[in-house]
Amino acid sequence: MTTIQTTASPVAAGATAETRDVLLNQVSWGAIFAGATTALVTQVILNLIGAGVGLASFGPVAADNPAASTASMGAGIWFVASGIVAALVGGAIAGRLSGKPLPGTAGLHGLVSWAVTTLVVLYLLTSAVGGLIGGAFSGVTSTLGGAGSLVGGTVQTAAQAAAPSLAKITNPLDGIESTVRQQAAGQDPQAARDAAVAAVKALFTGDPAQKQQAEARAADALAKAQNIPVEQARQQVQDYEKQYDQAVATAKQKAEAAAVAAKSAATQGAFYAALALVLGALAGFLGGRFGAPKPVSLLGAYETRRA
Repeated sequence: MTTIQTTASPVAAGATAETRDVLLNQVSWGAIFAGATTALVTQVILNLIGAGVGLASFGPVAADNPAASTASMGAGIWFVASGIVAALVGGAIAGRLSGKPLPGTAGLHGLVSWAVTTLVVLYLLTSAVGGLIGGAFSGVTSTLGGAGSLVGGTVQTAAQAAAPSLAKITNPLDGIESTVRQQAAGQDPQAARDAAVAAVKALFTGDPAQKQQAEARAADALAKAQNIPVEQARQQVQDYEKQYDQAVATAKQKAEAAAVAAKSAATQGAFYAALALVLGALAGFLGGRFGAPKPVSLLGAYETRRA
C-alpha cells in the first residue's frame, strides 16, 4: 500500500503569511472612532471637574482670591493634563477594540484615535458649533483643547500684565494743554486760552519744516494769553517741547515693553502647545499598546465561538 504524503507549497505558505500580516495590520476605523469618542467624553468630564475646583477656589472676598495669572496658568496645566489622560484612555480603548495582538499596530490605532480627537477639538474651538452644544459642555468648550487652552491662557495672562502699562500711555499733549489753559489770563481768558492751545498743538502736530514759525506763533499766543513778555513765553515753549519729547519717549518705551511681553508670551505658549500635543500623541500611542489584546485571549475567544 502506497502512502501519499502531501506537503504545503512554499508559494501557498508565503501567501498565507502575507494574508495574515495584512489582516493583523489592517486599520479598524470602528475602534478608532470608539477611542476618540471615549477620549472626548473623558476630557469633558475632567474639564468639568477642573472648572468646579477652580470656581470653588474663588470666594466673595477679592483679596483672598488667587491672582489672575496664577488661576490662568493653573487652568492651562489642568486642561493639558486632562487632555493627556483622555488621550491615554481613548488610545487604550482603540487598541483593545482593534483586535490586533501586535502592540505596534494597536499603538498606531491609539495614535490615530488621538489625532481624530484633536481634530474634533480644534473644530469645536474654531467654529460656532461649540456655542450651540449648550449646557455644561459649552462652558468648557473654550478650554477643551488642552494645548489650545494653555496658549490662550498664556497670551491672556500676558495681555493682562501689559494692560496696566498700556493704560498709562496718555496723549503727551493733554498735560501741556491743561497747563496752558490754567495759565491763561487777560480780558477774554477763554479766547486767549483757546488761541494759545491751538498754537501749541500746531507746534507739535504741524509740518516739521515750519517749526520755527510755529514756535514764534506759539510764543506770541502764550504771551498774549498770560500777559507775559515774548521771551518768557519762548522759554515756556521750549519747556513744553522738552516735556512733549520726554512723554513721547516714555510712551514708546511702554508700548515696546508691552509688545515684547506679548510676543514672549505667545512664543512660550506656542512651544507649550507643541509640547502638549506631543505628550498627547505619546499618551495615545502608549494607551493603544497597553490596550492591545493578547494572542492567548484572541485564541480563547476563537475557540469559544467554534464550540
